[in-house]
Amino acid sequence: MARPTGEPTWLEYSANGIADPMDFYRQIFGWEFDDLGPEMNHYCMAVAEGSRQSGFMDTTGMTCPDGEELTPTWDVYLAVDSVDERLEKARANGARVVVEPARMEGVGTFTGICDPTGAFVGLWEDGGFEGYVFSGKPGTPVWFELMSMDFDASAAFYSAVFDFDITLMDSDEDDPQPDLRYATNAPGEKASAGMCEAKEWFPAGTKSFWRPYFGVADADATVAAIEKAGGKLLDGPIDSPFGRVATVADPKGASFQINQPLPGGPGAGS
Repeated sequence: MARPTGEPTWLEYSANGIADPMDFYRQIFGWEFDDLGPEMNHYCMAVAEGSRQSGFMDTTGMTCPDGEELTPTWDVYLAVDSVDERLEKARANGARVVVEPARMEGVGTFTGICDPTGAFVGLWEDGGFEGYVFSGKPGTPVWFELMSMDFDASAAFYSAVFDFDITLMDSDEDDPQPDLRYATNAPGEKASAGMCEAKEWFPAGTKSFWRPYFGVADADATVAAIEKAGGKLLDGPIDSPFGRVATVADPKGASFQINQPLPGGPGAGS
């Protein structure tokens, strides 16, 4: 059964040269990779827990419209019931198409847009391949988050285009910035992604962006392994109501989150 519209369904890593990044993620998460061959421009699937969890795309030779090399990044794709219909809604609500719609026979249809706050997000219509398989285990995606520089604009856009049921979370009394809002895309256990009011944490002019969280058994040990493999610690690790979290970057500079679940929580002790 296809995922409901607005639920994260795929992750894609892109960089100018992916051999070294693949080796890095092998070391950190134990991933294996399936090369889809020359007919797919050697697009590689990262495999964990026996299933495909993300894709790796080599952007060598590709450039931004201004001619600059594309920045290494992790991109999030949201499930949609119809790429054509949702893309029409996205345009009507201020999005810009940056990856034209393309159909892969027996697999699915995809496109990529920049939302009105500058965040890239992909759209995926299941045509035989639903996307990653959620397990909550170490080395797999466990959460997805939009760091928004304009919370109201983001909330309005994702509600109109992806049917987000914006559900504000209550601020914790120990929260150092209780006025900054955080919401999920649905209430309670239906939630699969978050939206963070992040403008106070970044320089003026920063564009919004999506970021993934990967589960780990031990956040501190994983940070040490990341640094040993040439990556960087950007923030943390810190304890949160949802586990021990750190912001890190791989040797190419692509950032992501790691999350050690709370004792007894999903993925704990796995």
